[in-house]
Amino acid sequence: MKQEILSAMVIRNLQTVEELEKVRQLEVMIWGLEDSVPVNQSVAAVKNGGFILGAFLKEELIGFQYNFPGFNGKKIYLCSHSLGIHPDYRKFGIGEKLKIAQRETAIGIGYDLITWTYDPLETVNGNLNLHKLKAVCNTYMENAYGEMPDNMNAGIPTDRFLVEWWIKEPIEKTEPDKGHSLVIKTSTNGSFLTPHEMDLMQVNDSLFVPVPGNFQEIKKHNFPLALSWRERTRKVFSYYLSQGWTVTDLVKDDEQSNQYLYLLEKGAHRHGN
Repeated sequence: MKQEILSAMVIRNLQTVEELEKVRQLEVMIWGLEDSVPVNQSVAAVKNGGFILGAFLKEELIGFQYNFPGFNGKKIYLCSHSLGIHPDYRKFGIGEKLKIAQRETAIGIGYDLITWTYDPLETVNGNLNLHKLKAVCNTYMENAYGEMPDNMNAGIPTDRFLVEWWIKEPIEKTEPDKGHSLVIKTSTNGSFLTPHEMDLMQVNDSLFVPVPGNFQEIKKHNFPLALSWRERTRKVFSYYLSQGWTVTDLVKDDEQSNQYLYLLEKGAHRHGN
């Protein structure tokens, strides 16, 4: 089924108002009307250095990826604003296909860096962003978007990783050595991973930060535990990234159920610095 969909799917760069209206309709389905981008805004992005990719199955739009240009006073880069998949077509690898098409399109018009944000407690996103695409994170943003009432974020501070994807570098998929020190001790309480004491005194060049693989389930059934994960990982990531570590990968822990491990490396190459 997955391979059939991917083989039949076509990704193209969207240009017309009619195509961009389809994107907004899909956004409304996924996130609601208030969080959808007005078509006049998406048209302006497309005409001024950005682009929007659409994934089509026959004539049905089943996914999209939206970008606009950014500038930090020193460098021009591409801001990857949103990626959405129709609910009926998730878990087929469409998001990864859109990101690869984004990379090729961005290189073709002169970009070498793409940035975006994601919640580090959402491990599906982390697996795609850091493990598969080999992006990195040097910046932790506390409550980046303020209070958000949607199902994914309600009640939880919207902390985010700021991802840097240097797209002209080859994507190398190598498994890290899992023998590095754990910064947060954990245990399993039923099906939920529980954080315990933290270690902010690591002197190794590499370390692991554990996170649960089912954060939304934890949030639904044990909200105080979800908040505890946010608070503890915030302290750990904020501290180590401010001290020069870079988040370079996310891997599944083979020994602890529902546990994933962020790899942090001291002195890893920080592009553009």
